[in-house]
Formats: sequence, C-alpha cells, structure tokens
Amino acid sequence: MQDLLELLRNNPYPGRGIVVGKGRVYYWIMGRSSNSRNRVFTKTEDGIMTEAHDPSKLEDPSLIIYHPVRTMGDALVVTNGDQTDTIVEKNSFRDGCMARKFEPDGPNFTPRISCIVNADGSFELSILKAEDHAATDGGRCVREFFCYEGADEGHGYFISTYQGDGNPLPSFAGEPVEVTMPEPDEVWAALNADNKVSLYTNVDGDVRLFNKNLGD
Repeated sequence: MQDLLELLRNNPYPGRGIVVGKGRVYYWIMGRSSNSRNRVFTKTEDGIMTEAHDPSKLEDPSLIIYHPVRTMGDALVVTNGDQTDTIVEKNSFRDGCMARKFEPDGPNFTPRISCIVNADGSFELSILKAEDHAATDGGRCVREFFCYEGADEGHGYFISTYQGDGNPLPSFAGEPVEVTMPEPDEVWAALNADNKVSLYTNVDGDVRLFNKNLGD
C-alpha cells in the first residue's frame, strides 16, 4: 500500500483522478490550459457537474463540461467525462463503458476513467485508453475493468488519467494503486498548487467540494 499524499506531492500532473475506499470516494480535476483551469464543481440534484468559472472565457466545452458524479439507483457513479451520463442512461456500468472509448484529443487520447460504488461497499473501476498513441485516431480502444468486493478501513484504490506530465501525456498504466485514504483537506493540499482545479469528496455521504477558483 502506498501513501496517497506522497504520490500526489511527487506527481505534478496526474490529470483527473479517482480514489475509492471504505465509505469514501474522491475525485479531482487538474488543468494545464486556461480553458481547463477555468472550472468549478457545483452540486446538482443527483451529484455534481463542472461549470465554467468565467463563462466569457470558456472555449471548447466538449471535454471539460460534464457530470462527474451521478447516482444510479442506490449506486454512485463517478467518471472523468460525459460517460457518466451514458452509464446512467443504460443503467449499467459495464454497458456504458463498453459503449464509449478514450477522448478524441490526440496526441494525448486521454483515457476515460470511471467507477461505480454499490450500496454494499463493493465497487468497480474502469479505464478506456488508446492502444496506439502514434496512430492519428489512437487505434483500438483497450477497455480494462477492475472489480473489488470492498476495501478495508483506511485503504483505497487510486486510478488517474495520466502517469505524470509530458508531451504527449502518458496514459495511466497497470492496475489501480492500493493507497492510504487521508482526509479530504489533506488530499486537496497535496495536489499540485499550480495545476489543481477542483476536488469532490464523499465521506460516508458527507459531500464537500473544493474549488481553487473560489479561493479554496
């Protein structure tokens, strides 16, 4: 098990990340461009959405404005894109992920990462990524699924879009990383100060939102 805070402090740009543990779910977004950084999390009836902090500066909204968190029955769906809506509309985590592929933002071809947390504490993580970053369209989509019956107290599983900074950005590789589950304020403080944008935390149903653009 690795220290999540150390992982984040030593990685200036993991991109978007999901961490799931016993009674806890964390999701954050980061950005390098002004368009990506011009965002905040806001609450919705069944979860949260991203919005432009300054609508007059919003450029292409297609990959940055979406619902990261929605409920689906008694389950919680968390993703890094509009595949959240696909999963909820199909009422199936697996079917929703199978219907989508990585983001069309070559040469990065950003992976789509998703999770579903069930009422009994079991959860599933998924990553959809490009097989060939050298191809103009990213090549085939590789869809990986990781199923967990639950997590022990203080333990979680972490997955992100990128391994770190770079050009093009290197996609996350391997299985989700088993990590410690620190407190929400600690996670927010550990994320790179220049690149972090927003953080969603859900601790036993208590939801908090951290937004850099709102002074958090």
